Amino acid sequence: MIMKKFVLLVIGLFILSGSASAYQINIDAPETLAVGKPLVVTGTTNFGIGTPIDVVLYHQLTTSTEIKRKIVYVQSDHTFRAVFDTTNLKKGKYKVEVPASGLGSSINMRLVELIDRTDEITVSSPLTQEFNGNLMIAGTMEDNHNSGVQIEVTGPDGERILGPLYIATDNQGRFSTEVAITKSGEYEVSFTDTKGYVGAKSITVTGAVGAAVSPTFSTMVTTNAAVISVRSQASRDAPAYFEVMAGSGRVDIFTSSRIDWVIEYIDRYGVLHTVNDHGEINPEEVEIQGWGEPIYLKVYPYKYSDSGEITLYAKNVRSVEVSTTVSEAFGASSGGAAMPGETEASLNPAIACCSALVAILFLKSRS
Repeated sequence: MIMKKFVLLVIGLFILSGSASAYQINIDAPETLAVGKPLVVTGTTNFGIGTPIDVVLYHQLTTSTEIKRKIVYVQSDHTFRAVFDTTNLKKGKYKVEVPASGLGSSINMRLVELIDRTDEITVSSPLTQEFNGNLMIAGTMEDNHNSGVQIEVTGPDGERILGPLYIATDNQGRFSTEVAITKSGEYEVSFTDTKGYVGAKSITVTGAVGAAVSPTFSTMVTTNAAVISVRSQASRDAPAYFEVMAGSGRVDIFTSSRIDWVIEYIDRYGVLHTVNDHGEINPEEVEIQGWGEPIYLKVYPYKYSDSGEITLYAKNVRSVEVSTTVSEAFGASSGGAAMPGETEASLNPAIACCSALVAILFLKSRS
C-alpha cells in the first residue's frame, strides 16, 4: 500500500511539473514573398538545445496540402531556422507551421502569400547560346520605361558571376548587357526593380570552351568594379577568417551559396555585426563603407552539421586574403561549440525538484 501511494505521488509530481512549465514555440515568416525568393522561417522556443523540430509548408486552397517539410534543430540561443525554396511554387496563399499540440499560448503558424511577377519581364536574348566568351542578356520590363532594372548572374557552379548591377531601360522598357563568362553550362539571371524581386530566367550556354576570359562585362549604361575572390575551408568549429583591404566608398562583400553561411565582421568603430539573411539558396552579402582600411571577417556555417569550401567575393577592394591572425580580433571562441547533448544546467528545474522530493519520500518510506 505504501509503495502504491509512493508511485501515484511520483506520477502526480511529474504531471504537475509538466503543466507548470509548458513548452512554447513562436515562429515568424514574411506576410508576402515573391516566387523564387527563399522563404525564411525563424523561431524561438524553450525546448532543449539540439531538439529536432518539424517545420512544414502548406498550400492553402480549400484544404491544406503539404508541400515541403524541413527538420531543424534548436540552437544554443534557443532559436531555430528553416529555409524553403519557392522557385517552382505557384503564386497564392501558403502557411508555415510547426505541427505540435499542447504548446499553450505559442504562435506556431504563419500565413504567407507568394506573388509571381515573372510575367512582367520578357527575355529577348536566346535562352540557349553558343559559347563565345560572353553571355548576352536582353529583354523588356513591363511598365518600366526610362527607369532601370537590377540584375544578378549566377554561374553553373552556384557562384555569383555578376551583380547586383543596375541597368537603365529605354522609353520602351528595353535593356541589354553582355557578361563575360569562362565556361559553358546553365546560368541564372535574377531581376529586381523598384517594387522588389521580379523573377529569374535561365540561360544555357553550350559548346566548347576556348581560352579563359577574365570576368568583365560591357553594358550600355555603366561599368562595374572588379570582383576579387578567395577560397577557404570552413566549419562551425573552425571558421574561415578573412582580411579585406577596402578601397574608399561602398564595398560589397558576398559569399558563395549552397551552404547557409553566417558572416561576422568588425567595422572601423570596433562594432561586431552578424549577417545571416538568405539561407543556403542565395549568397549572404554585406555592404560596408570603405575608408581605405582593413575589414576583418569571420565566416562559418549556420548548421553544425555543415562544412565545406567558402568562396568570399569582394568588390571595390584592393585585396582579399585568408588570415591566420584575424581570429584574435573576434576573441578565442569559434563560430560555435559543437552541438551539445542535454547537460545538467539545461535540465528542467521542475524535474530536478521532483527528483529531490522522490528521494526524500523514498528515504522516509524506508524508515
